[in-house]
Amino acid sequence: MASILQLAINKLGIEFESLDLSFHQIPGRPKGDVTSYFPGLDQEDVMVCVFKGKKIHEPFHRQDFFFINYAYKQSYDALSARFDNQITIRENECYISQPYGGYALRGQSDTDITIIGVLIRKEAFFREYLHVLSSDAALFRFFLEPQKDRFSDEFIHLSFDAHHPVRRLLELMVIEYANRTDDTQSILKPMLLTLLLHITRRYRMENAVLTEMTLPEEIIQYVTDRMEKVSLADIGKAFSYHPTYISSLLHKETGKTFSQILLEKRMERAAILLRNTTLSIEEITALIGYSDHSNFYKAFKDYYGMTPRDYLAEQKWTKRKNILYSLKG
Repeated sequence: MASILQLAINKLGIEFESLDLSFHQIPGRPKGDVTSYFPGLDQEDVMVCVFKGKKIHEPFHRQDFFFINYAYKQSYDALSARFDNQITIRENECYISQPYGGYALRGQSDTDITIIGVLIRKEAFFREYLHVLSSDAALFRFFLEPQKDRFSDEFIHLSFDAHHPVRRLLELMVIEYANRTDDTQSILKPMLLTLLLHITRRYRMENAVLTEMTLPEEIIQYVTDRMEKVSLADIGKAFSYHPTYISSLLHKETGKTFSQILLEKRMERAAILLRNTTLSIEEITALIGYSDHSNFYKAFKDYYGMTPRDYLAEQKWTKRKNILYSLKG
């Protein structure tokens, strides 16, 4: 296995030199504000690349895709635009960037620096993986931000130990991509899903809020995390209380029934997805737990007083109006 992995790393390391990561001036941005485009084939939504060398010194630039860079061997530095600082990404740590997030990689070592990169097309990410991250509000906002602010320049820096499953998972992705066949995308995508679940768990651990939540707050968080499929029976089992007690407690503390709370959380999530992604209404319907989009339409109209399409049209008009006002000002 070790020899297969090393061959795969070496192969992708050589391929890295031929990837089209050339920089292009971004229209409407200051001179020198450049971007690179997703270097994969047209039929690829996910690709894996490997940098292997003793020195890396990139100019400051952006890219039009999400990426996860993992320091597989040795450390390197990442220069971030928004925070105007240079952070060190040590071995077994990763740097996650939004599309058009500005950065530059720097590193020098007597032995090879090895960085494993997972690159994901922006629209494919929103379509297939956004729901995985929706249970954590801060993480969800991070991945949605590029839809609202194209140049938000945020990043996530996470650390893992040498024996964490993330390292092994990335090794398997390297082997698969180095020896890719017609079904490689079908194999890589579930691997990426698992990788994002591990990232979500680690992010929560590193950003845990120390203040204790009350039982009703914990239950509401549980509902938020599982809104696509949750019932009072599920909650009762998870918290070791009878469903009737859960129902009474929620009503007593919030003045709302379980059904009202679930509806509120679903509608809030639906509105966020409508405003900030290009997901279809059918896709949003499934993401928030409705099996039939006609039921979703009815629930949305009852809640907001307009259909999802009318809501989306109103949001677009409001956005255009605000831009016009700002230009006049």
